[in-house]
Amino acid sequence: MPKCVIAEDEALLRESLVQLLGQVWPELEIVAACEDGGSALEAIAAHQPEVAFLDIRMPGLSGLEVASSMLDAGMKTEVVFVTAYDQYAIDAFERGAVDYLLKPVARERLAGTVGRLRERLARGGQDIGQLHTLLQQLQSVAPPQPKTPPLVWLTASRGQETRLIMVDDVAYFQADSKYTVVMTADGEALLRKPIRDLLEVLDPAMFKQVHRSTIVNMRCVFGVTRDESGRGTLRLKNRPETLAVSQPFMTLFKNM
Repeated sequence: MPKCVIAEDEALLRESLVQLLGQVWPELEIVAACEDGGSALEAIAAHQPEVAFLDIRMPGLSGLEVASSMLDAGMKTEVVFVTAYDQYAIDAFERGAVDYLLKPVARERLAGTVGRLRERLARGGQDIGQLHTLLQQLQSVAPPQPKTPPLVWLTASRGQETRLIMVDDVAYFQADSKYTVVMTADGEALLRKPIRDLLEVLDPAMFKQVHRSTIVNMRCVFGVTRDESGRGTLRLKNRPETLAVSQPFMTLFKNM
């Protein structure tokens, strides 16, 4: 059975795509249905699926960035992009070997996509060079994400005390059940916001996701080591503990 990873940040659309795929491609095994790009990249690296459906715009890593990281890691997963932005994407898609779906996904259109995927898988997969070219085209014509000022400060609790913390003072954020641990040089506090929501409000130039549960302030990184499996370990400038870096996110440090 071919395996599949779905990445779509809108829950209703994600569930709808799962259901439709069950109807038009019942033998397809959906091994992960993710709500953000970081989780999708980790799931793809873990399961090595034959197919991935990637929403172009997601919190943290976009679908384009996930696909680019897949290429850097040598993965040969077939990619289908899901987009609501047909005004810039259609021309580029029509010139490439990669398929696309417009939101909301129609059953008939999905059935056609599945047919083309089956044909490509039977032939041994898509041309990786064509995917690379398409990604370059899409990144050059895609409209910019709506820009909002990045988060400057936040309030988090430490015991019975509520603290005002400047975001620049945060070494890293780490998911903890329904909360997020905010770690600074002088200790930790708890934030009542899931880590996924932080990806939308932090400065993406300085705060990078290095694991599905961890966002690190790149100003606080002292160094990184890589093990034989391709995973990494970060040392920090102002904290004694180390942080795990999932193998797919090690591309952030390829020039270090």
